[in-house]
Amino acid sequence: MIKRLNKRLAYQAGFFILFALTPVLDIFRLDLNYGHFILFGNDLKLNLQDLANADADTFLFFKRIISYVLGPILAVAIVFLLIAWRWGRLYCGWLCPHFTVVEYINSFMRIASGKPSIWESKLPEKQLDGTSAPINKWWWIPTIFMIVLFAFIWAILALTYLLTPSEIYSNLWNLNFTRNQSIFLIAVTIGFVIEFTLARHLFCRYACAVGVFQSLVWMGNKKAMVVGYDSEHAKDCISCDKSCEHSCPMRVKPRSIKRKIFTCTQCFECINACTRVQQKNSKPPLLKMLIDDCALDKSERDFGKKTDIPSNCFGDKEQ
Repeated sequence: MIKRLNKRLAYQAGFFILFALTPVLDIFRLDLNYGHFILFGNDLKLNLQDLANADADTFLFFKRIISYVLGPILAVAIVFLLIAWRWGRLYCGWLCPHFTVVEYINSFMRIASGKPSIWESKLPEKQLDGTSAPINKWWWIPTIFMIVLFAFIWAILALTYLLTPSEIYSNLWNLNFTRNQSIFLIAVTIGFVIEFTLARHLFCRYACAVGVFQSLVWMGNKKAMVVGYDSEHAKDCISCDKSCEHSCPMRVKPRSIKRKIFTCTQCFECINACTRVQQKNSKPPLLKMLIDDCALDKSERDFGKKTDIPSNCFGDKEQ
């Protein structure tokens, strides 16, 4: 099955747990029963009606909106986009709960059908990087089960962000949801089943605003971290079976120019696959994460240019 770094698995698992516990611990959620947000256990209310009743001037209205809403949102957005400017879609590849599910379903579907998604061509059952995924059609049963299970989990989690979590989990334990809760769970579960089955990669590439904005900001920085390709030793790729491409959970081709790997999630899977393949030939990998001046060549090739980069960019020393 598709291999992943143990460190990245730990980050993904940890963030998924945090994502699930955030409403339970009242770190952040919108409680529709009370009609306001809760942040770190505190009621986050604008109380604009109180200001209106007190005949407060317009400045106080704007001050409260900026302090309670626009300011925090803007601060988080700036920090988030600065990270993307420097390191790309790091959140997607290392933290995003949705992308974690995407990768698990990829692994199950690859064994069931030989393909990581129904729209892909079949991949080799055994790859030169050591990945082995023999086709077993019986795996469609656990694959479908996992898709439905993850979809239902996401529906439950979404509901806990909107209503009191203790109420939702109590209703789940007793299988006694209200009519509106049942309609919400059924609709959201069906929606996620369709998305996880048919369009999970398409959603990550084109429909997820968080991912798209990270990519746009990343593309604007020619020195941002990017998968570099040592084209000077391209002959070492001739005998390879494209293990680097097969390992990519986002289904991009890492040796391409930057704009063609627009949706790269910096997951390092292609680099690890290339490293394993070249180790068998006692040669260094042709793919490596590059940053600063070393990353310029990848960006300039978007415009048909070739830039001289420092001679040690593909050396043995880690960047």
